Amino acid sequence: MNHKLGGGGRPVGENWSRSPVYGSKGMAATAHPLASQIALDILKQGGSAVDGAIAANAALGLMEPTGNGIGGDIFIIVWDPKSKQLYGYNGSGRSPKGQSLEQLQAHIDGMKQRGEVAKEYQGIPHHGPLPVSVPGTVDGWFALHQRFGKLPMNDVLAPTIRYARDGFAVSPVIAFYLQRSWSFFKDAFADSPRLNNIRETWFANGAAPAAGDLFINKDLANTLETIATEGRDAFYKGSLARRMSNYFERMEGGLAYEDFSDHQGEWVSPGSVNYRGYDLYELPPNGQGFAALQMLSILKNIELKQWPRGSAEVFHYMVEAKRLAFEDVARYYADPDFSDIPLSGLLSDAYGRERFALIDSAAASASFGAGEPTIEPKLEGEGDTTYLTVADESGMMVSLIQSNYRGMGSGMVADGTGFMFQDRGELFSLEPNHPNVYAAGKRPFHTIIPAFLMKDGEPVMSFGLMGGSMQPQGHVQILVNMLDFGMNIQEAGDAARFLHDGGSEPTGIHGDPLGTLYLEPGVAEATVKRLEAMGHKVQMDDSGVRFGGYQAIMRNKNKEGKDLGSYSGATEMRKDGTVVAW
Repeated sequence: MNHKLGGGGRPVGENWSRSPVYGSKGMAATAHPLASQIALDILKQGGSAVDGAIAANAALGLMEPTGNGIGGDIFIIVWDPKSKQLYGYNGSGRSPKGQSLEQLQAHIDGMKQRGEVAKEYQGIPHHGPLPVSVPGTVDGWFALHQRFGKLPMNDVLAPTIRYARDGFAVSPVIAFYLQRSWSFFKDAFADSPRLNNIRETWFANGAAPAAGDLFINKDLANTLETIATEGRDAFYKGSLARRMSNYFERMEGGLAYEDFSDHQGEWVSPGSVNYRGYDLYELPPNGQGFAALQMLSILKNIELKQWPRGSAEVFHYMVEAKRLAFEDVARYYADPDFSDIPLSGLLSDAYGRERFALIDSAAASASFGAGEPTIEPKLEGEGDTTYLTVADESGMMVSLIQSNYRGMGSGMVADGTGFMFQDRGELFSLEPNHPNVYAAGKRPFHTIIPAFLMKDGEPVMSFGLMGGSMQPQGHVQILVNMLDFGMNIQEAGDAARFLHDGGSEPTGIHGDPLGTLYLEPGVAEATVKRLEAMGHKVQMDDSGVRFGGYQAIMRNKNKEGKDLGSYSGATEMRKDGTVVAW
């Protein structure tokens, strides 16, 4: 007999959720309570939403090092109320300019011969120097700050510098991920000098910090102080760039000084698809944001609300739409500087109808292939993970996502810097003719994607959902919950999710075409059985690990569409974070 105690009741809304947070002067939603408070403090000092977002991101690099940090990349969407325009920034870095595909393959072969990588492993190793690309976060901070910042960068980074020097209490979910990372790195780098800096920075006592432990990172404090006082170029051209490039030279491979000094992020124009009268905006490739747009372009051809939200039919159509979109992700998504991508064709209504027609209403298809969208003119641009969103009293809203990718990153920690480099280059393909094939000075395929919802040219919601391929799947589930089934901003994130894993990959290493459909316990047993009868390979998962981390801020309007002058916000129950307002 099951004697597990369940949840209580609520006078308003679903029993399994809680109230959104409301405020009028400013709001921040992040994966750590202290980071949210820091963003709000910056707003109260007169900072813009961009200032608050940078401050929160810096704090998360300290407090949530398992998900992000200045060794990783950044993508941002900003709603600017003055120009009434959405701005996108692609802050992803490139592979080493001095390393060709042939040289990379030779390094991988050498690692296999030395037993550092299993001989059957097909891709780029996810630890060591080979998957490291130039970190774009610091550049992204300064690009956004120059355009939209109000406070000096010294003031913006000061709270994190203080916490790094004085210490902060580790939260439970992050403690879980720290323990998992330590278990990996102490085995993967057991006989390598690379382990020394990892251990000294985060695991000084030979163990991961536990929940409630005070953690100090003086090296990161010094690094951020250098950036705050000397500016962007300290990281890409100055003393920090020299220290980082010297470290890679000593560790026999990876980035050179010129890779840092030549780095530049890019202003881009978000693309959109209209769904149920709302426009979802995502950044174009090399990220996977357009996968969410493709899914919606497919799903708008069926009225999902004819069934209950928890029905097998709703899950089935969303999963099949995901599978179709991700086949195109694997075929087309790559660095647009190296590959012609039929962006407009992928998002066209005609192509969405064409792909929708491939869905069998009664059964999961055994496999799908990539489509052949019409090649139209390119969309022109201006130029593990954490997601956060910040809004200020002026109406500016920031959707920001930042990551080191797998685990804490590559395991590469330059001497005395206090942060780990990303392993984002693992997502390159090694197939010579693939659009996403590795090349010198190229940006890899990216999973991290911020999102923004608009209606009739006005901002509605800044939101995102961290977690690899979960991200576009999560964006779609949030919008279906809200726009088709009327859930509020918090309920839409608390509701049980699915993650479909499998099919073709941008790396060229393909999984089972049918894949596995992971479901959370909130999905009814009858729905699970029906999905299995339809041919889906279902696996239940109550860990919360696979299903991402959601944050959102909404501009409140009444039923007639009048702006109420306030925000509502939501945060993720599967993480440690919170949403705060004033």
